Amino acid sequence: MRRVQSSNGRYMTGIKTMIRVTDKDTQYDEKAKRLLGNKYILAYLLVKTVDEFRGMDPKEVVSYIEGEPFISTVPVEPGITNVVQTKEGEQIIGLNGEYGEINEGLIRFDIVFYVRIPSVGRIKDEVSQIIVNVEAQKDMPGSYDILNRAIFYVCRLVSSQKERDFAHSNYNDIKRVFSIWICMNTKENSMEYVHLTREKWLGNTGWKGNLNLLNIVLIGLSKKLPKADPKYELHRLLGTLFSKELSAEEKLNIMEAEYKIPLEDSIKEEVAMMCNLSQGIKEDGIEIGKEIGKEIGEAKIIISLYKNGFTEEQIAKVAEKKVDEIRTILEKNIN
Repeated sequence: MRRVQSSNGRYMTGIKTMIRVTDKDTQYDEKAKRLLGNKYILAYLLVKTVDEFRGMDPKEVVSYIEGEPFISTVPVEPGITNVVQTKEGEQIIGLNGEYGEINEGLIRFDIVFYVRIPSVGRIKDEVSQIIVNVEAQKDMPGSYDILNRAIFYVCRLVSSQKERDFAHSNYNDIKRVFSIWICMNTKENSMEYVHLTREKWLGNTGWKGNLNLLNIVLIGLSKKLPKADPKYELHRLLGTLFSKELSAEEKLNIMEAEYKIPLEDSIKEEVAMMCNLSQGIKEDGIEIGKEIGKEIGEAKIIISLYKNGFTEEQIAKVAEKKVDEIRTILEKNIN
């Protein structure tokens, strides 16, 4: 970060506060991912998005989630997700992000986990699994279309199975994959399912293959928490988790009373820390406004922070604006 050149240091407090906000915001994101990665929360997601689990009790679905979900540890980049080459030339195969120091700075899946499919209709002793990825977005991205990114992620979930879940040319062993995207602060509560379809253009050749391999679910959460209603059951749960308006006690009450989620100590701790961090971010944002807002105005604050090394994403978090709004302000005021 460049040093601020100011005789009276009027920007210094704001910049120090900005650093605190960025740090707290990062911590908040990590706590949110860990809370979202709780098996009971994931079970509710599966019941609402995967056909084989529809109508099941989420508590029963928990037992089908294998191991512990990987949270922010699995790289997205090709060539890294499935195979890591060691110095000795050996290949380590697995979902977890081995050799984390090598992979620092890479984009990672928010949450990835394996799920066993209920045995109804399956051959005896046959084990059927799917791979599920869950991503959380604070806002609808301004620099790209979210569906395009979701398609990239779901394709990576398929291609990364090579030599891990299937070997050589055994493409019939590819596991179905689901990429579930939760986007907050949308205009309305919504949910959309994107998957492959088939159209016959000529003839009746029976092309074999599994159209169910690629599955994308897009979930939009409005700012206002919906009332208790079966139609918005999933949205109310997710909205409760991510709400910055509800207290920790209110969140825990909804989770326990309405969703029967066992309030383990880990959940209570994550919820409490998220609420504390959220309050800290708000207070620091107010401090920035008090210290420098009156003197130089919103646009000048944004320009000043940008010139002093802050990214558009960091500025957007404190200014409570979308990245494309920050970019527009900068384009208008910086040649």
